Amino acid sequence: MIPGGRSAAVLFPLILGAVLVVCGKSGNSTAQKPAVRLKTVSCVDRSGTGIEAFRMLIPADWKFEGGISWKLDNPGMPAVAGFKVFNPTGQDEFEVFPNQPFFWTDNAMHRRMFPPGSRYFGNEVRPPVGPVEALKKIALPRFRGKIEGLKIAREEHLPELARALGAGVQRHAGITAAADGARIRIEYQRNGITIEEELYGVVEAYGFPIQSMAGTFTNTMWTVSYLFSFKAERGHLDQQAPLFTTMTSSFRLNPQWFSKYNQTVEYLISRQIQNIRNVGELSRILSRTSNEISDHMMQSYEERQKVYDRVSENFSQHIRGVDEYYDPAGQKSIELPAGYGHAWTNALGEYIVSESEDFNPNIGSNKNWQKMQKK
Repeated sequence: MIPGGRSAAVLFPLILGAVLVVCGKSGNSTAQKPAVRLKTVSCVDRSGTGIEAFRMLIPADWKFEGGISWKLDNPGMPAVAGFKVFNPTGQDEFEVFPNQPFFWTDNAMHRRMFPPGSRYFGNEVRPPVGPVEALKKIALPRFRGKIEGLKIAREEHLPELARALGAGVQRHAGITAAADGARIRIEYQRNGITIEEELYGVVEAYGFPIQSMAGTFTNTMWTVSYLFSFKAERGHLDQQAPLFTTMTSSFRLNPQWFSKYNQTVEYLISRQIQNIRNVGELSRILSRTSNEISDHMMQSYEERQKVYDRVSENFSQHIRGVDEYYDPAGQKSIELPAGYGHAWTNALGEYIVSESEDFNPNIGSNKNWQKMQKK
């Protein structure tokens, strides 16, 4: 049995990690910053549900790559998110990595059947480690292992990150839960330019007792989750804090997708499916999920979105990197990079911020930009 609560939180580390993110306070400059245009991107789950999974704001001239991947050999985590948002003409990049699920047990007989390195219900068999070691020994080799000359410039234990995310909370009697977070800053060369990158992650672990003829043993399902990074040319990472914050705070999960995902998890766990070999089988499973969102699913979604919003708000207040405006087109509040003073929106979900009082995006445009009021 896989402990409940594990699946709902594992897909989308991006926003939640923003509580401490990297970047600290951005530097002040007397030079007027150029106007920044933002667009809404929608990530459609093309390999599974066929509907939008989430959407977020990114700079209009940046690119989005990646999305949702389904691997149904793991009943508790059948889908993961992995994507990056990047400046195609620069070094700035925000990346989310797939969560890394693991299994361990203190049952020596079970370990002989499933030794370290093998897979158990889609989870790699490996003893739990702390978050700093997980970033250095698991995340770096898997996601940055091909980079030559990479060095770790700084490492930091961040227990408050896990607490802010609500990770590791014990929700079921008899199941022990723990979570801890960390970040590391790395440096390396890319095309002759020195890159600084900060990588974040949380190690979550759930232990539950298993009765056997030989006694009671503890099985542990643990995950390196909320894995994401921010990168920029050395010396510019901290200056990009407002922009990175705007992207993460704009993230919105589609409740219909969230409901279908959780229904699929419940189905797979109840059937204890280990291997589904083709897309047709996934399609048949997803076709059984309802388009209606139950009260329970909606409550779970709203709780998750509140965590996203709360963490983003706390981070925004921490670095003062964003300003809040009212969007008359979308009839909602929106956080945009701070320090510009003037902002506009249009019906396509695009935004522009500028320092200049004389700037008018409607000149030479047919998109009917509306000026927004700062809240």
